[in-house]
Amino acid sequence: METVVSGIRSTGCLHLGNYFGAVGNFLKMQDDKDYHCYFFIADLHSLTTHPTPDDFKRNTNEVLIDYLACGMDPEKVVLYAQSDVPEIAQLYLLLNMIAYKGELEKVASFKDKIRKHDENVNAGLLTYPVLMAADILIHKATKVPVGKDQVQHLEMTRNFSNRFNHLYKNDFFPECFPFTFSGNPIAVPGLDGTGKMGKSDGNGIYLRDEPEVIRKKVMKAVTDSGPTQPNSKMPDSIKNIFTLLKLVSQEATVAHFEVAYNNCNIRYGDLKKQLAEDIILFTNPMREKIKSIIYDKTYQEKVLKMGAEKARESASKTLNGVREIVGMNKI
Repeated sequence: METVVSGIRSTGCLHLGNYFGAVGNFLKMQDDKDYHCYFFIADLHSLTTHPTPDDFKRNTNEVLIDYLACGMDPEKVVLYAQSDVPEIAQLYLLLNMIAYKGELEKVASFKDKIRKHDENVNAGLLTYPVLMAADILIHKATKVPVGKDQVQHLEMTRNFSNRFNHLYKNDFFPECFPFTFSGNPIAVPGLDGTGKMGKSDGNGIYLRDEPEVIRKKVMKAVTDSGPTQPNSKMPDSIKNIFTLLKLVSQEATVAHFEVAYNNCNIRYGDLKKQLAEDIILFTNPMREKIKSIIYDKTYQEKVLKMGAEKARESASKTLNGVREIVGMNKI
């Protein structure tokens, strides 16, 4: 069995981008006998934005509930909160010793964050790829289902693991690679026409959004005045709407609107209404499941405790091996 590790930051409820970029793959992998899966709530990563204690707890619980509502089974996978496995933080510290300032400053996500939030350029943002590497290497994972924007971080994880192995003349850490069942990581666009769907950008549709909220969000999606010539190239904002349509709608529905666009008689209002109803239909089972478990704190605590115990069993073996190799086990 190959070991699989992945997680999502606990900075709010999960949206369609999280589902199609990651969770959908999680669900396929948990039912595949070839994989041993560790899926976690990346609450330590969320600390870069300085959440209040109440927000920290609530956000962690929201991701847990959304994971379960999507269909993740704690009996089939190891489902845990990152902060419940202290071995991750210890490995993070050790990996920081072989990570270099120059390479970390070149990371695209770091440059993007400091451009958008220059008032909060903290060390956690700079070493974000190192903590991600610790998440993966603590279980010696070989496959990591991630979104397109995380591929560079995986390349750095391979750099760190190979650097450790070379420095200490061993092959302790295996190499890890991005993985999706479709073959290519999916970048799910937001509704504002500017880029990917994100929690902090206010351009997402959440799995627990009520139907009327979904309709309002979709109807506000950025469009243009429409094509003026047959078979015109779609601008990014329109291409984004069609990308979402392809994720949640029937092929015949997508084909209908593509023909209308190419023939210059598309009605964006009709397109948006159809997209909204298809999103509502797709998210309805998850929304109902969320309502059934959101107040069951006993069950939530049971899932996290069971996951932490299993995750720490694996993590402690890896950390003890690292300590031995580095020379920290002195007796």
